[in-house]
Amino acid sequence: MLIIKKKIFPWLAVLLLLLQTSCDSRDKASLSGETKDQKMISVKGSDTMVHLTSSWAEQYMAQNPGTQVSVTGGGSGTGIAGLLNGTTDICASSREIQAKEKALAVQKKIDIVEHAVARDGLAIIVNPANPVSELSMEQLRRIFTGEYANWQQLGGPALPIIVLSRESSSGTFVFFQEFVLEKADYSPKARLLAGTSALVQSVAADKGAIAYVGLAFALEAKTSVKMMPVKSAENAPAVLPSDETVRAGSYPVARPLYLYTNGNGSPEVQAFIDFSLSAAGQQIVQETGYVKVR
Repeated sequence: MLIIKKKIFPWLAVLLLLLQTSCDSRDKASLSGETKDQKMISVKGSDTMVHLTSSWAEQYMAQNPGTQVSVTGGGSGTGIAGLLNGTTDICASSREIQAKEKALAVQKKIDIVEHAVARDGLAIIVNPANPVSELSMEQLRRIFTGEYANWQQLGGPALPIIVLSRESSSGTFVFFQEFVLEKADYSPKARLLAGTSALVQSVAADKGAIAYVGLAFALEAKTSVKMMPVKSAENAPAVLPSDETVRAGSYPVARPLYLYTNGNGSPEVQAFIDFSLSAAGQQIVQETGYVKVR
């Protein structure tokens, strides 16, 4: 047995050497090929904007095959944290960056640059079986703070109001609280859901439910939910959210959507921002149910 081992060992040594040489060659080839030259852009943040940013990414990659764009959600707060921590190139946010986040950026020597890339109307949705035909901003405030607890208080059926909301890390949650609730707290009975799709599904399944979602999601849901016309004041006309009413400013629950970068970012990042604001990028804004800024 010892003699056999001595005869075989040199051949094993040669085989191992050949395998190592082969691996080294593949590694060198990969470093000099597409992997080395592939450019990467990461976009993280607003769940409201995931559909929009994904559509931008798909078209941008088709036009720039040497660039890979990854898009993830998690909420505006998550995206801003990622930008501040250096784990994303671009933050997608459905709210403005807050003062405390700006202060942290200064502390970390991060130059926050804001790009307003689209506008969004927040649709108020209820179950199609709900007979209430319109709501005012004041009524919305009272519903979502818990002051109104039954649809009967709004001329509807004797049915408990089920308040549904996004979770607190969502930019939509923050915008709605600041703009509609006038910074008051949400009802302690409000059910916080992790995603917009969950809000739509819950409203479609429960006759007493009410929620707010991005206009694009409400339009996509079609007849499974009912969009509620909203009055800016008691004596104002009730207005349905649409591209035209959001652009004209007549629909009251509307907001800008942003991309944030650290400075102007890399040339690839700046090219992606430029694409989002180009005629082609703004056409995608319209096609995905948002409102163009250009």
